[in-house]
Amino acid sequence: MSDLSLRSRRVVTPEGIRPAVVHVVGGRIAGVYDEPPPHLQPRDLGDLVLMPGLVDTHVHVNDPGRADWEGWETATRAAASGGVTTLVDMPLNSSPVTTSAAALDAKRRAADDASLFADVGFWGGAVPGNREALSDLARAGVAGAKAFLCHSGIDEFPASDEDALIDAMGALAEHDLPLLVHAELEREADLDRAALAALPPDDYRAWLLARPPSFEENAVRRAIDLARRTGCRVHVVHLSAASALPMLRRAKEEGLPVTVETCPHYLGLSAEEVGRGATWFKCAPPIRSESNREQLWQGLRDGVIDFVVSDHSPCTSDLKCTQSGDFTEAWGGISSLGLGLPILWAEASARGFDVADVGRWLASGPADFAGLAQKGRIAVGADADLVAWDPDADWRPGEADVHFKNKLSPWLGRAVKGRITATWLRGEPVWRDGEHGRPAGTELLRETR
Repeated sequence: MSDLSLRSRRVVTPEGIRPAVVHVVGGRIAGVYDEPPPHLQPRDLGDLVLMPGLVDTHVHVNDPGRADWEGWETATRAAASGGVTTLVDMPLNSSPVTTSAAALDAKRRAADDASLFADVGFWGGAVPGNREALSDLARAGVAGAKAFLCHSGIDEFPASDEDALIDAMGALAEHDLPLLVHAELEREADLDRAALAALPPDDYRAWLLARPPSFEENAVRRAIDLARRTGCRVHVVHLSAASALPMLRRAKEEGLPVTVETCPHYLGLSAEEVGRGATWFKCAPPIRSESNREQLWQGLRDGVIDFVVSDHSPCTSDLKCTQSGDFTEAWGGISSLGLGLPILWAEASARGFDVADVGRWLASGPADFAGLAQKGRIAVGADADLVAWDPDADWRPGEADVHFKNKLSPWLGRAVKGRITATWLRGEPVWRDGEHGRPAGTELLRETR
């Protein structure tokens, strides 16, 4: 690893945004100076923002088993192009799903065999009957485990009822690891069957009616109750329904170990703009109304929502049912890996937030949650994961600008703000001026705490 020195008038540090020189030795930050020592000749980035490399703790890589949906090389290429230097992989939709130590080994072997452009960590999976396997996964180095309170979309990863959740939380609490919950709990009484029957399947309103906000409220209420009963840390993934924010606020005020994430598609898109048959907008829980979106932004402002992650959940175009436009049959998931910073900055800057807020939501917040103490901050001793970007650049992503495998996304052609000019992983360039560097001897993060 070579030494590296960078100067910028806008460096995002734990103390705030300031002019600084960042010096890297051996892949770690060796110094952060107001003025460089005489022996350093830093590369001058001018007014480009220099920020910690982003940490995306909600990515579906799908390899092994469904690498035609997404694979390790394409996922980490996409990450590097967007300033993401660390991603944490979800336990599905790979095959096998990561519900045992053997399955985790298979996933690590797949990652080991690929050319990677980011560091990667892993979540385990909590399903009914795998309490002992969760202990094995914890010892093997997962950052926590994810459970579904509804059907996951694949039969290999069944939903957990209350008893299964209590079992999983008992195992995870012994290792001080969080349970991540896909917070939708379906109840027939919450559905308006008559209204659903009146809408054709290519009308987005049918998908909204099929996954009402009450599903999220039901699940969040259960998660909070179980956190109170078990003491296990609970994390609500991809919050969509702003109506759940008041109970989450109360849980935090009570001192319960509850954290919350949301995603760029919930902060940057609204149901009103989804056209007939535009299945590339489908995700679960769904993108909701414009007024709901503004309430999520208030949740971020108030600190009820802790950070923002991609939930990059790709599939092949045929599974999106682009020909029929059938929202009920299409796979649910938004592809956005590598676009999170410009998506979020376009919306955040219009609402008066600054780049330090974005750094907290996209870097230090998720790093802290996943126990990655060496990631997500520009500080002496931290990994030299860095991203330089132009916050004033307005642009519209095209297919050539995205590097994930299946280039179907609601973000193509949409106005965003902020262009990544360079990404360094532990001091080595993995993206610069629109080109990838060499794979950087990526680390598989086995010890995440």
